[in-house]
Amino acid sequence: METYLRDLTTALEQQDIHSIALVHASPQGNQDEPARSATKVFRVPVWANLLFTPISPSFPWHLNRLIKNEAPSVLHLHMPNVSAFWALLLPRARKIPWVVHWHADVPVKALNRGVRWFYRLYRPFEQWVLRRASVIVASSPPYMQSSPALAAYRTSCRVVPLGIPEPQLGALPAAARSKPKLGVIAVGRLTYYKGFDVLLRALTQCPDVELEIVGEGERRQELEALIEQLHLEKRVNLLGNLSDDELDQRLRASDCLCLPSIERTEAFGIVLLEAMAQGKACVVTSVPGTGMSWIVQHNKTGLVVPPSDESALAEALNQLTGDPLLCKTMGEAGLARFKDDFTIDVSAAAMAKIYRELV
Repeated sequence: METYLRDLTTALEQQDIHSIALVHASPQGNQDEPARSATKVFRVPVWANLLFTPISPSFPWHLNRLIKNEAPSVLHLHMPNVSAFWALLLPRARKIPWVVHWHADVPVKALNRGVRWFYRLYRPFEQWVLRRASVIVASSPPYMQSSPALAAYRTSCRVVPLGIPEPQLGALPAAARSKPKLGVIAVGRLTYYKGFDVLLRALTQCPDVELEIVGEGERRQELEALIEQLHLEKRVNLLGNLSDDELDQRLRASDCLCLPSIERTEAFGIVLLEAMAQGKACVVTSVPGTGMSWIVQHNKTGLVVPPSDESALAEALNQLTGDPLLCKTMGEAGLARFKDDFTIDVSAAAMAKIYRELV
């Protein structure tokens, strides 16, 4: 959400739309410290995080002050975000149109009992925000149609896919097809819904595949143990967190990206855009209600397999291993789709159109 907001506000400047962002800072962050960009960014201190929720008591004061001083034409709220609820109680906020950006549902079933209890308190305010919204923005048609929270508000919904800036592409490394093995990269937090354990088990059926996993998380030790148990130490590398430049280099050196997520918590999968922007084929799962199998077109820009199906995943990877031309062609088609539908400029133009309709 944070990276997209930064890229979106920058791209909106090219649409002659000036943005001001009010965001949470770390507990040590400085309040009202503008970022070094054309967009003013004000950071509100966070006292603590409770059940994945930033606690920021001064947020309503800062929001009210900014609305008073800057007189925005539209209030754009990004959800899920408890601090957005303060807008419900501010008369100045209620006088201007709201765009509610629905990045994801709260994954109640997947989280612990404390979060499920907390959601009972959260949901009435969530629904109040949705009722108040002039426009609700979802990132993909499948997610919009499958969201229980949005069910009563579909007539207010628009789809605006997330986007990323176009990378500056030089000559691609001659890596992929000069090597005897298929170079696969997977990116994401090492957590339950990413399906990395399924991918590792699939690799036991793919002797000509090498895998790099980028990211950190609470399941790293479990994955390390599974790699050892499956005797994959020579073909799998856990790289940890990388800088943007390092990730860019790894993507460029790979042959394809695999996003084997197993639950709808994977709402969109913005890493797919990063891979497509580099001309890489993508292998994803058909988790109902997510954007993954909408972004990746089966047999055109990549391959789509059932979630939690290691045999189907292995078959897809082996198909790309055995057909280098198919892998290359899918990557080229993915790059074309990215340029048409998923650049940050495309996303910003769609958002600018919504803003102008409301003022």
